[in-house]
Amino acid sequence: LDVSELDPFLIPEIVPTFGEQSFLTKQVAEKFGLSAGTPVTYRAGDQPNNAFSLNVLNPGEIAATAGTSGVVYGVTDKVNHDPYQRINTFAHINHTADHPRYGVLLCINGTGISNSWIKKITKTSVFELMNQLASAVKPGSEGLLFVPFGNGAERMLGNSNPGAGFFNIDFNLHNHAHLYRAVQEGVAFAFKYGIEIMQQTGIDPKLIRAGQSNMFQSEIFGQTLANLTSAEILLCNTDGSLGAARGAALGAGFYRSAAEAYQSLSILKTIKPDKIQVLDEAYKLWKKKLSSQLQTFRT
Repeated sequence: LDVSELDPFLIPEIVPTFGEQSFLTKQVAEKFGLSAGTPVTYRAGDQPNNAFSLNVLNPGEIAATAGTSGVVYGVTDKVNHDPYQRINTFAHINHTADHPRYGVLLCINGTGISNSWIKKITKTSVFELMNQLASAVKPGSEGLLFVPFGNGAERMLGNSNPGAGFFNIDFNLHNHAHLYRAVQEGVAFAFKYGIEIMQQTGIDPKLIRAGQSNMFQSEIFGQTLANLTSAEILLCNTDGSLGAARGAALGAGFYRSAAEAYQSLSILKTIKPDKIQVLDEAYKLWKKKLSSQLQTFRT
């Protein structure tokens, strides 16, 4: 603080993640329709909170989400890092000096936005119809590949922005159903690619927890991701807002322990991996296409 010439008054007192952080002022309380003096009893970033909502607190546990962007968040007690900063390490919400807990975060910008983009340009009414049509296409989309990096620079690609695109289109074979399946498989390929980076730091997902929302509502996406990563996926009846509510209730003393806070958390569906050779071959081709795009971008 002295070197940076910062007033210590600007830095808040360090307090536990769960417990009284501060209290609502009258002005803020009026904006939210709450009472002045209401305690704020929990704080977390969006992905650490998502992990908390899924009861992902200990080393080896993994949380995932696939909204507009996609995230895989693994917990470890080791201080590992990626020297190229393609993934990032944070102190997790239950981190302490005596019991370290670090969250290793992989973020993919072009995830659910890829699915919503193809829905929009094909003028499809609902995602359920897309999933129904795509389910009639075999895994591997009969050779059609989709690279989903069309939502800006990707940190896991070294801040490169190779763009998105379809490859190997056959005008005599491929139709809307192939496009829908290829997009979901392409997003799953991007997750697989990022998880391979995470494995270099010691995070090796064998069991992934996610809320049954966003792209995880699609059986095709969930099964493809499980098959590619050989990880079992547990879909739970929760989301980030429920996690924040549980965290605030725990911090306010409504729950005596985290275990009590999770009593109503249940598994809605379990997705078990199944090795499909054509999918592995498609992923190898996908990586070659991505490598070519990255080379073009960098030159």
